[in-house]
Amino acid sequence: MDSNSTAIRDLSQPLAAGKGWIKFVGIVNIVMGALTALSIIGILWAWIPIWIGVLLMQAGGAIERAQMTGDEGALRQSLDKLRVYFVIQGVLIIVSLVLMALFMLFFFGAMMAAIGHRF
Repeated sequence: MDSNSTAIRDLSQPLAAGKGWIKFVGIVNIVMGALTALSIIGILWAWIPIWIGVLLMQAGGAIERAQMTGDEGALRQSLDKLRVYFVIQGVLIIVSLVLMALFMLFFFGAMMAAIGHRF
């Protein structure tokens, strides 16, 4: 066993310790996406949680390989999958915040129109 392989195993240990949770969250996302796809409207965005779930399952498998074999490519693949996961989550948060602000403005405008109409 060379020192590079040992270093990869050591570096991947923290993520490998959480691989069960990574895979669990991945499975939950896939199931939630499949359930969302059962509705007519939900089918439009059901692919997002399914994609997230697949990414997490791939990351969990790659980190497991990296930890067991010391494979640098598997560690890199796992970290890349996790990077994509966090980018997607960040974009979803931004979109949610923008939509929430728009709905709040719409609701506030509707309330002001209703109150102004009364007087």
